[in-house]
Amino acid sequence: MKTRETPQPIGNSPAKAQRRKGRLNFIVFSLRLCAFAGKLFREHKRASCLSCIAICLLIISGCGKRRLPLPPVERVQQRTEFLSGAQQGNEIILSWPAPQRNAPNSSVQSIRRIDVYRLAEKPGAPLALTEDEFAARATLVGSVTFEQIQTAGETLTYRDVLELGGQPTRLRYAIRYVNASGQRAAFSNFLSLEPAARIAQAPTLSNDVKIAEDAITLTWQPPAANIDASTPVNLLGYNVYRTDESQTAPGNQPLNAAPIVATEYADKNFQFGNNYRYIVRSVSLGTGGAQVESLNSNSVSVAPRDVFAPAAPERPSVAAPEPSSARLAIFFAANKETDIAGYNLYRSTDPDLPKQNWTKLNQTLLTRTTFQDDKVEPGKTYYYYVTAVDKAGNVSPPSEVGSEKAP
Repeated sequence: MKTRETPQPIGNSPAKAQRRKGRLNFIVFSLRLCAFAGKLFREHKRASCLSCIAICLLIISGCGKRRLPLPPVERVQQRTEFLSGAQQGNEIILSWPAPQRNAPNSSVQSIRRIDVYRLAEKPGAPLALTEDEFAARATLVGSVTFEQIQTAGETLTYRDVLELGGQPTRLRYAIRYVNASGQRAAFSNFLSLEPAARIAQAPTLSNDVKIAEDAITLTWQPPAANIDASTPVNLLGYNVYRTDESQTAPGNQPLNAAPIVATEYADKNFQFGNNYRYIVRSVSLGTGGAQVESLNSNSVSVAPRDVFAPAAPERPSVAAPEPSSARLAIFFAANKETDIAGYNLYRSTDPDLPKQNWTKLNQTLLTRTTFQDDKVEPGKTYYYYVTAVDKAGNVSPPSEVGSEKAP
C-alpha cells in the first residue's frame, strides 16, 4: 500500500530557520572582520590590513555561490582476472578476454597497449608473491599493440618464444593495461607454468591427399627429434586440425577424440564444395604428465569436389495396371546415396539398340520411383532402364533392363 508524506510548511520549517540563522551569523562575522581590517589600516599596518581585506572579500564572494559539477575522473580499465595459457612447442601461448569496452581514441584513458611480464623462478620457489614483488623481479617480454587490440575478436593472445634447456624453470606471467597517458592498471592474475624441454618437433604433412567419396585421407612424416634436438622422440601421438579457408587460425578442438598413433587420418565429416586447410601437431608428455602439443606442421589445402557418380539403380519392374488399359507402370527402388537429385527413365522397342539412342521419357528429373507410360501400342513389347543423378550432376551407369508387353 502506498503512503503519502504530509509536506512541511515552507515558511516555518526548522531547517529554513536554521539556514537563516546561519546566514546572519556569517554576515556578522564578515562585518567584524572588515572592522578589524579598518583598525589595522588606521594603525598603518598595511600588509596585515591588505591580507585581512583579501580574506574578507574571498569569504564574502564565496558565500552561497554555486559552481558547475566537475566531471568524474577517468581511470585505467580494471585488470583482467582470466589470463590463461599453455605450452606449444617452444612457445607459451597466453590468452585472455578482450576488454569489453574501451574509451574513445581521443581520451587519455584509451588502452594503447597491453604489456606482458614474465618471472623465471625455481620450481620449488614459494607460490605466494605480492604484486610489488612481482613488479620488482619480473621482466617485460613484449606487448600487444593498439592495432592488435582494435582488430581482436573476443580473445587476445600473445606468443612468448622460449629458449628451452638447462635446469627446469617455473615461469610466472601477468599482464597489465596501459592507457594513452602511460598510466598502468593493476597486474592481472598470475599464471604459472613449468615448460618441458623434451617436446617433439612438428610432423611434416604430405601434399599427397586422397579424396574419396566418403573421406579425405591425410598422411605425414613423424618428427625426427625433440625441439631441443634430443632423441628418442617424446611422442604420444598426433592431433589433426581443420579450418575453412576463410579462417585465419586452426580451431581449439582437434578432429580426433584422442591422439592418433598412426601417421594418417581419414576425415569423414566434410562437405563437397568447401575449401579446407589441415595442419597436424605432435603430442608429447609434458611436466606433471600433461599432454603438450608441438608447433603446427606445414598446412595443406584441400578443395574436395564431387566427381563421384551414384551407383546404378536396380532393374525396374514393369507391369500393366489393368489388362484393358493402354499403359504400362514402371517401378524401381531408390538409390541408397543421400545426395540423389532424381532419376531419368529411358525406353526402347529394340533391346539391342545402343542405350545412348533410347528415348528419355521424362523432361525433368523424376523425384518419385514410379512412372506411368501411357504412350504404348497394344501387343508391343517395351524395354526400360533407369539412371540416377546426384546433386553435383553426376550420372550413374544404366540399370539393368526391364520389359513388358503392352495389353
